[in-house]
Amino acid sequence: MAEQSIKSLFSSAERQRKDIEASWDSNTAEYQQNLAAAIKSYDDCLKLTDRLSLFSPNETLEDVTSGDLQYLQINYRLAELILRVSSTDRKGTIQTARDAYERYLSLLDHYEILTPADKKLYNTYTEAPASFSTISTADPNARRNAKISNFKQEKELKKKIEFLAQNPAYLQNDDDAVRELQLANLASCTHNTFQQLESLNRELEVLAMAPPTPPPGPESLEADFRERMGIRDRDDYSDRLDRRDMLSASNKGPILSTQGKPLRPFTLVGDRQQVKDGVFRSGHNLPTMSIDEYLEEERARGGIIEGGGEASGLSPELDEDNYEKGDAEIMKAREWDEYVESNPKGSGNTLNRG
Repeated sequence: MAEQSIKSLFSSAERQRKDIEASWDSNTAEYQQNLAAAIKSYDDCLKLTDRLSLFSPNETLEDVTSGDLQYLQINYRLAELILRVSSTDRKGTIQTARDAYERYLSLLDHYEILTPADKKLYNTYTEAPASFSTISTADPNARRNAKISNFKQEKELKKKIEFLAQNPAYLQNDDDAVRELQLANLASCTHNTFQQLESLNRELEVLAMAPPTPPPGPESLEADFRERMGIRDRDDYSDRLDRRDMLSASNKGPILSTQGKPLRPFTLVGDRQQVKDGVFRSGHNLPTMSIDEYLEEERARGGIIEGGGEASGLSPELDEDNYEKGDAEIMKAREWDEYVESNPKGSGNTLNRG
């Protein structure tokens, strides 16, 4: 009864895994939910094998039945699924998957299922996990040949598994054939495990070069506030704060100083109809005055020269009450008269004189 239970649970986990591998849209919430369910199913299988003591440190490969050999790959399947999990802590995810790969290899090493070549790779990995590589040589030609060899080995294993799986008559009532299929599956899983461990080391090297996440500071707090308030950028943020002052009753007086510097923020618009049409658009900034109103402010400040033509030659009338300005104009006129008397017309042109 217990054997049927582990068999049923493992078959369910396998179906879930195959459905996930057949799905291409891995960014959806549904995909991640199905992924979590499959991981839990394999984890339940792992716990059940421990309770049933299917694999004992006192056993050898001959002590394991052909039907139980498939459960040796549970840790491998767990590692493969864990690497598909979408998480902000990618380093933690990699470490969890690596632990599962190591448990898988350790179990196969105990039962002496690893081939001599795999055993050598396993020893290399245990000596230096962080720098492990399936191709230790630095010679480009040797690395290329090793990659070709790995590819051929993987292709041969797949062909063997497909042949055994597609010929049920060959497996029926033949324990040796079933055992051969399970060992071929394990050989394929082992080959992929070493490839993945090497790939994870390369990924960790890339992650190590990424800049560290800065601690929360004034800038990040301000950015978080802008995000929660729906403010798109810093300028928009400044406008919204200033707008409170612009709309307050205490904010009265001129907009520009006598030197032309803004005394309070304002926004120019084309006309009132343009303002009305844009009220409900995204990111709308309320204007504080129209162009006509701005020109009136500028004209009142004296920043606009009006007239032109004959009017441009007219001197502005002096303010009789402004004594300082009147004295300055008188002094300027006297200095000009003295200059004219000291420099009569033509006195400076001496080029054509004999």
